[in-house]
Formats: sequence, C-alpha cells, structure tokens
Amino acid sequence: MTFWAEEAQIMHWHAYRWTGAGADRDDEEERRPSSPEFRSSALPPMLTGDWLAKPASRIAAGFDDVEEAVAWLAAEYGKVRGALLHPEGVPLDERLANARDLLPRGVDVQWGEWLRGGRFVTIGVICCPNRHAAHPCPTGR
Repeated sequence: MTFWAEEAQIMHWHAYRWTGAGADRDDEEERRPSSPEFRSSALPPMLTGDWLAKPASRIAAGFDDVEEAVAWLAAEYGKVRGALLHPEGVPLDERLANARDLLPRGVDVQWGEWLRGGRFVTIGVICCPNRHAAHPCPTGR
C-alpha cells in the first residue's frame, strides 16, 4: 500500500488509453482543461495529471496495487506491439521496471507510440491523488 504523505491519502492509480489519428493531437486547445471541449474530447490531455479532470467513464481500469497497474500496462502494450511503427524503441522489460519504480513514488507513467498508418496510441497509469494536478479523484475516492 502506498501513502501520499502530504495529504495522508492512500495512493491509487487510474489507467487510460487513447488510440487515434496522430495528427489529431495537434489540437492542443482541446487537450487543455481550460477548453470547454476538454471534458467531452476523446483526445488525451497535454499533461498526464489532467486525465483526472476527464469524466470517470474515460478510466480504462483502476488499481490499488502497483503490480496490477504494471500488468495492465504490459497487457495494453501487448495489444499494439505488432502495429508499432518503431518496435521496441525502449524494451518492454525496461518500461515495466521503470513503471514499477515510479508509480509508488507518485510519478505518472504514460507511453506514447506511433503506430503504422499515422495512428498514435497513448497508454498511461496516473497517480491519484496527483502531485502535479489538483484535480479530485474522478471516482470520488
């Protein structure tokens, strides 16, 4: 169990995934919480912690255990591995070791990869509460 010392809250994690046309990410305004379209936009936010400002329906999974979060990252990466434009730029075992180290320390883990055909995938596990974004937990925890 990981505690967020400053607020004496138990850290948990929310998982998010987005796949779409890579060029759509250029719409930076829609990817910022200050935009009226932000909450309804399917686009990933510019900053990882801002995922928590999206509706709870955007959460792909939730975790209280870091090993479950790391397993989710591995599974999601496995789903797109065959479509990667540049396979294994960073080996999966290295990615997972970094995630296992960073998540309990309150550091978000998000991977963005180009896929064939001009598509892009974002796979992320976001810490909640988040030390970089003051958004409340989207599930009300």
